[in-house]
Formats: sequence, C-alpha cells, structure tokens
Amino acid sequence: MVTPTPAAPGLVTYRRWTGVVPAETGVTTYRDPFGTEAGTWPYTRWTSGEVEIGFPATQLVPSWTASAPKGSWLRVELRLRTEAGELTKWYDMGRWAEGGDDVHRTSLPGQGDEHGDVAVDTFAATRPVTAYELRLTLHGAGASVRGAGVMASAVPNRASVPPSEPGEARGVELAVPPRSQRVHAGHHPQWGGGGEAWCSPASMTMVLQYWGRGPEPVELAFVDPADPCPAVDHAARDMYDHSYQGTGNWPFGVAYAGRYGLDGFVTRLRSLRELERFIAAGVPVITSQSFKEHELPGSGYSTRGHIMVVTGFTAEGDVIANDPAGPSDGTVKRIYPRAAFENVWLRGAGSAGIVHVVHPSDVPLPPSEGNW
Repeated sequence: MVTPTPAAPGLVTYRRWTGVVPAETGVTTYRDPFGTEAGTWPYTRWTSGEVEIGFPATQLVPSWTASAPKGSWLRVELRLRTEAGELTKWYDMGRWAEGGDDVHRTSLPGQGDEHGDVAVDTFAATRPVTAYELRLTLHGAGASVRGAGVMASAVPNRASVPPSEPGEARGVELAVPPRSQRVHAGHHPQWGGGGEAWCSPASMTMVLQYWGRGPEPVELAFVDPADPCPAVDHAARDMYDHSYQGTGNWPFGVAYAGRYGLDGFVTRLRSLRELERFIAAGVPVITSQSFKEHELPGSGYSTRGHIMVVTGFTAEGDVIANDPAGPSDGTVKRIYPRAAFENVWLRGAGSAGIVHVVHPSDVPLPPSEGNW
C-alpha cells in the first residue's frame, strides 16, 4: 500500500511486467467493428497471475509497449476481484495495432454491468475491487510485448487540493522542443477533428523529439511537405481511437511512443513534489487537466480536458509547461502558478493527477513509493 502524502491523499499503485512471453496458443475469428468482413487469426496469449492491489480501488488503467506491425494486432483485457470475493468477466481495454492495415485501433464501449464499465481507457468500478488479472492476446505474426503494466487507484473526489511546497526541481528546465497543435488546424479532420483537437499527439511528439526519437522521413510521406511539423500528424493518425473518435486514449499514446524504443506507462502522481522527482531526473511528464480560464492564470482559454508537457519549475516553484494550445510554437512555453496548476490537475473534477511517462530504458526513473 502507498502511504498518502498530505497534499494528495489518494491511493495509487502501479505493477509492471517485462519480458512478457505468451504461453497459450489458438485460433480465433474476429470481426473488426469498423471493417467489413470477419477474419481468422492465430494467436498467442499471456495472462498474469492475480495481483492484490492492497486497498479497495475504483479505477484501473493498463498501458503497454509492444510491436504489432502489419499482419498483427494486440488485445488487452482486465478481470477484477470484488471486495466480496466475486470474480468479474474479462473487460476489453483496447485493440491496438501500429497502423490501420489489418484492424482499426479502438476502445470498446458498451461493456458495463453490475461490477463496472470501461470509459475509453479506464475501468471504473461500481464498487471497489481488490485484485485484478491482466491478459494480453497477440494476433497474427510479428506481434510482441516488451512491457505492460496496470495502474490501480482510489482517488477522493476533492473539489480543491492544497498546494505542495516547492522541492528538488526548483530552477530546473528541460529542453523539450515546443510544438503547437493549433498550427495544424484543419489538417486531417478524420483523425479526431484535426489539429485543433491534437493536444495529445502534439505533446507526445514534443517528448519523443526531446529523446531524439520519432518517425523517419519515409513514414511522413503522407503529410503535406508544407506542414509545420509532420510528426504531429503522424502521431495523430497512429494514436487515433476509432470508437472514441479522438487521439486522447492514454494507453494508445504510450504504445505509440513504444514503437520508437521508449519505455512508458500511465499512472497517477499525488503532488507536484512527486512530479519534480521526474524533472530532476531529466524526464518530462505529460499531464491532463480541465479548468476554466480564470482557474489557471496565463492559459487564456477554458477546457473540459487538455494535455500538456511539464518541462520544469521556476526558482520559486511555479510550473514551466509546454502547452500545445499556444497559437504558435513560439507561444507554447508557459509559466503557470504552482497552486493553480496543482489544483486543476489533481482535483476530482480534473484528471486526479494522471500522467504519461515515456523514457529510454537506459534513463533511470527516480525512486517511487509504489505508483511507478
């Protein structure tokens, strides 16, 4: 169990698996909900043992880094153990492939029952659960899984969050290149409405480019040569969730980064003090928040959900962020007041501290209390 911190009393734990080796084999028929005909697929399957969470959890999010090139795809499922000891059905947490040649990358709506439901990328329990199993099914030839994990949390629905004191990353700023989503307005509206909605692909592209990773020029041939940053269009296409009809599926973002050799996961942090540990270790962090304009001074907009990259902290402890909502690359860097940022990021009406973390395997992460 993770000991709560005063600034963020929610409980969070993360379990990671590496070197996933499927043991079960078989053949199945699959009808792509966005395709036309059913197909027959050979598969291999890996199932974790039952994992005790350590507290009654209300939300779980799996994430993975894998290879699923043309001719293959991956299905990710969770099964839960309730507080009463009952075992639930398997919930489908996503069907993922690198491209769209064989199956359409998608989450699965309409799975709700008495135990809970899947909201795009998150299992939300009707009543708390105490354990889970993760199942990965690899269809076709060439699929493999480098790493997988599950974040389980019980986060209180707080209307406001007290600010944490500045910590070890005061005065540290990482050289993350700025990328505006808005310079892509009108581009490829078939992928979530186009650039106006591409905060996730723009943020992931910033972090990939910080690590010197991303698509090769041949992968960008479909993009107009006049495009200001073709890598953002590529990320939008290959992070797109056909059911959600958007590019903001969190595990799909981590899986996209994994294509370029990065490790990654989705978890929740419980304060900016925890986030500072990553910045001090040289690792930028992708965050999600929702707010009205007056709640985040300097933003200049309101949002029901928006992704940005925390790149550092001022000497006073305020947040330095690459906010892709800036109208140009030159306006992406923002400084947000610490207390305001921490509140809109951690409160229950926001994301309750959810983050993407992606990094090269040879870049060590800072010490954790169990949530990464």
